[in-house]
Amino acid sequence: MKVFVVVYSREADEHVIARFKKAGIRAYTKLEEVRGEGTDTEPKLGTHAWPGGNNVLFLAVPDEEIHVVTCIVHQLKEERPRAGVRCFVLPLEEYI
Repeated sequence: MKVFVVVYSREADEHVIARFKKAGIRAYTKLEEVRGEGTDTEPKLGTHAWPGGNNVLFLAVPDEEIHVVTCIVHQLKEERPRAGVRCFVLPLEEYI
């Protein structure tokens, strides 16, 4: 299993969630209004100078679904380049 940590602009939230649900990925944990700065988009710091925020999804993905989730992330990046979609994939040792 892997943990996918998907970071994206909050404006793209409905689209991102819908893409995962359409593929049958329904279990996730979401953090809203996360602040940060990346390399390819404007900072999202929730200030007057740098307004906006990001959301983060945590997805615990079985090995047989890793390819599906990876494809969705690549599609989201292509469809919504300004949404700043980033994904970090981590090993999941145990699920309790």
